[in-house]
Amino acid sequence: MQFYYGGQMPLRILDEAEFWKHQEEEHTVVIRELTPDLETEYVNALHEWERALSETHKQVIRFIESVIRSGYQLTNALYQQVLQLVTFCLQQSLEFIKLCQLIKTESVAVSANPTAKVVIDHIIRESEYFVGIAQALLYNQ
Repeated sequence: MQFYYGGQMPLRILDEAEFWKHQEEEHTVVIRELTPDLETEYVNALHEWERALSETHKQVIRFIESVIRSGYQLTNALYQQVLQLVTFCLQQSLEFIKLCQLIKTESVAVSANPTAKVVIDHIIRESEYFVGIAQALLYNQ
C-alpha cells in the first residue's frame, strides 16, 4: 500500500482491511481443500475462522458505507471507531497467523503435503503484510 494518501489514510486502510479479511476468509477454504485429510480439530477451527473473518469483513464494509454516506468526512468519533476496527482486524490477523503456524507445524496431514506447507507459508506472509499496514497506520496516530 502506498502511504501518500495523507488525510485519506484511514479510508484507505478500510479498503485494505476489506480486501485482506476477505482473503483470509478464502484462505481457510484453501487450506481445507488442499489437505482433504486434515485433522478434524483443524477443519473445525478453520470453519470457525471462516465465519469470524466473514463477519469482520461485513463489519468493515458497513464502516466503508458509513464513511461514504458521511461524504468522506470523518468525525472524531467515527475516526476513533475506524481505528478500533483496524486494531481488531490487526489482532484477528495475528491470531489467524498463529492458527496457520500451528496447523503447519502440528498437522500430520500438512507435514505429509509439501504443497500445503508452501501454501500455508504464503498465506502467513499475506496476513503479515496486512499486519504491517495496520501497524504502520496505528503507530502513526
